[in-house]
Amino acid sequence: MDYKILSEKMETILGLDSPPIAVKIVKQEENLPDIKSPDKKSRYCQLLMLARKGYTFKLTPETIACPAAKAALGFDLLPEIISSGQMLCTLGLFMGEDAVAKTMRMMPKLKLGSVKAVIAGPLSSFPLDPDVVIVESYPEHIMWLCLARNFKEGGRFNFNSSVFQCWCVDVTVVPYVSGDINIGPGCYGCREATDIPPEYMYIGIPARFLNDVVESLESLSRKAMITVREKRVYKSYILSQPS
Repeated sequence: MDYKILSEKMETILGLDSPPIAVKIVKQEENLPDIKSPDKKSRYCQLLMLARKGYTFKLTPETIACPAAKAALGFDLLPEIISSGQMLCTLGLFMGEDAVAKTMRMMPKLKLGSVKAVIAGPLSSFPLDPDVVIVESYPEHIMWLCLARNFKEGGRFNFNSSVFQCWCVDVTVVPYVSGDINIGPGCYGCREATDIPPEYMYIGIPARFLNDVVESLESLSRKAMITVREKRVYKSYILSQPS
């Protein structure tokens, strides 16, 4: 695949303000690419923020800052202060510790010790074949990407989210493990720790679908997208109302 062309097409068709982000999960048996880590320990959501700004970096068990993402990506066990619910209740995210513990037990994660590093950067210049491509944008853009995934095959989606660990779990681990797209509305961590606009939401797309998704976006842009964005039915309805 020519990821530069695919990225440019997605940006142009949808009108994205932020470029698509490529993510590579480097497994233990794979060679570690010669890519730098950020200058200081960073959260996974901050890695994606830097990717959105044009940087390609890697995070390893030694350089990732967030313990929840560290566990989700298979780098380490989840600390007791999080798994028990104590920390998230202190933050005011749940009413009680049992609710947190239940949520964390159900959280998808990569196998402990199976991952050597995670790398993220702009899709248009990514030096590797990505596993997942993430788009951060307005709900309307995410809608078209979901429709593009279903354009040829049809069906329904079973989106998976707890509205916690959005970037590391919802749009990275879930697409990687399930092999299909997943969306997330954001979470406490990514919205506090990055500069992401409050109106954005997120989608993770397995890279193997990317060519089909872009082809389908092109088809959608020829008719359906034009009609929706012109709001013909809405305008007709308003004009028909008595003054």
